[in-house]
Amino acid sequence: MDVRPGDILMMKKEHPCKNKEFLVLRAGMDFRIRCTKCGREIMAPRAKIEKNIKKSFGKVPPCRSGNLAPIDV
Repeated sequence: MDVRPGDILMMKKEHPCKNKEFLVLRAGMDFRIRCTKCGREIMAPRAKIEKNIKKSFGKVPPCRSGNLAPIDV
């Protein structure tokens, strides 16, 4: 599956905050994804993430970018 940084993924299983949508921050041998509701970042192996993807939304639309948790720098 072609997943790139900036894509939104809908997962099969929900995060403990009851959200299923995650923003891809890093894609490679492992993924770094961020919950779009609470902002928690998760790093997991590529195989585990790809197995649990239900749907991919591609790039973040401008109207939805306001709903994402801020990036910690």
